[in-house]
Amino acid sequence: MKMNKKGFMQDLGALGIGVVSLVIILAVAFLILAQVKANASVAADGNATAAVNTLTAAAATIPNWVPILIIVFIGAIVIGAVGLFGRKR
Repeated sequence: MKMNKKGFMQDLGALGIGVVSLVIILAVAFLILAQVKANASVAADGNATAAVNTLTAAAATIPNWVPILIIVFIGAIVIGAVGLFGRKR
């Protein structure tokens, strides 16, 4: 991330778009996974059902990281604001 002369980070918009994109992609992935799990051919095959259940269990931990990413984003904003005050001389 680059800082301009006033201390503000120029790439905060890109960070925000990245976080929003990540949340949207995760939502779509979970919707697709739910549809696959409800598919009759997957439900009839024991191996496919086990694979979908394993993937569901593994994917269930991903939303736990979203608040951490948001906190990091807010931290970047705070660091940019502190940089603004630190460069006034």
